[in-house]
Amino acid sequence: MMTSTVPDLPDIASETRMELYRLQLEMRHFEKRAYDLFMQSLVKGTSHLSLGQEAIAAAFGVAMMPGDWTFATYRGHAHTLARGVPMTAVLAELMGRANGLMGGKGGSMHLTSVEHGVMGSYAIIGAHLTIANGAAWSAQYRRSGQVAVCFFGDGTTNIGAFHEAVNFAAVWKLPVVFVCENNLYMEYTPIAAVTAVDRPAADRAAAYGLEPVVVDGNDADVMYQTAVRAVERARSGAGPSLIEALTYRHGGHSRADPGKYRPAEEIAAWLERDPVPLYRSRLLSLGVPRAELERLEQAVAEAVDLATEEAKAGPPPAPELLMSDVWADGGSSWRN
Repeated sequence: MMTSTVPDLPDIASETRMELYRLQLEMRHFEKRAYDLFMQSLVKGTSHLSLGQEAIAAAFGVAMMPGDWTFATYRGHAHTLARGVPMTAVLAELMGRANGLMGGKGGSMHLTSVEHGVMGSYAIIGAHLTIANGAAWSAQYRRSGQVAVCFFGDGTTNIGAFHEAVNFAAVWKLPVVFVCENNLYMEYTPIAAVTAVDRPAADRAAAYGLEPVVVDGNDADVMYQTAVRAVERARSGAGPSLIEALTYRHGGHSRADPGKYRPAEEIAAWLERDPVPLYRSRLLSLGVPRAELERLEQAVAEAVDLATEEAKAGPPPAPELLMSDVWADGGSSWRN
C-alpha cells in the first residue's frame, strides 16, 4: 500500500482545499444515508457505494470545468454529486420517486444529468470507455475545449473495450482522461489473482504510448494535482492520460455483498487510510481552525437530512413515465 505524507502543494488554494473537504464530506454522509435507506427497504434495487473512494471523485469534480463530461460506472453516486447534482434529486432517484433525477426510472445504477455534464452511469463493464471516446472526438472535431473524464474499476482493465478505447484515444490524441479506481477487487475476486501485471492500468500504459501514472487515490491533494495535470493535458490537445488511483471500498461490492472474502488485517490497514479523516487532519495541520471545520461538517449533515426528507416526500412515478424516454421522439405513439 502507498504511504502518504503532507505533500508540498503550495499551489492549492485554501478555498480549493475546503471545497475538496466539503465534497468528500457530502459524499460520505450521502452514501451512509443511502445505506441506511437501503436497509429500510426504501432504496429500490441494489446499490454500489463509494465509501472510502471519495477523494478521487472530489478531486476531479473540482478540477473539471462546467462544460466537461463525466462517464461513470454503476458505482457513480459520488461522481454525480461531484459535478453539482443536487442531493435531493439523487436520493429520490435511488428511492424510485418522481422527484428523482430521472423521474425515478433509472435508479442507483443509471444516474445521468446532461445539464451537469454527467453523461451516465454504466452497468455494462467497459462500455462507457468507448462512449467517452465518442464525446471526446466530438469535442476535438468541434474544437470546443471540452474534456471527457471516464472512471472505471480495476476489473475493466481485463475487458477488451478497455484496450480498444485506450488505443483509439492515444492514436487520435483525444481529449479524454481514463481513471482506473483500483480498489483491489473486481466484484469478489482480487484483481491480482487474474491479472498478469502488478498495476492493471498503469503497467499497460506503455503499450499505447502513454506514461504510467499511479497515484494515492485516498489523498485528495495528490489526487487533485494529478487531475489538474491530466485535464489540462487533454484540453491543450496533448492527448489522453491513463491514471491508476489506488483506493479501497469500505464495504462489499454491493449492498448484497458482506465482503467477507477480504482479510481482516487488509481492511484494518486501509481504514487507517480513510480519505475523509486523513484530509481533516491535513487541514488542521495547515492551520484551518477546528471550529470552521465543525461548522462545515454540521452544514453538510443538515443538508443530507434535508435532502432525505425532500426525497421521501416525493410521490411514486406516474404510469405515463413507463413509455417516456424510450423512443427518439420521447414517446411511443409513432409505433402504434
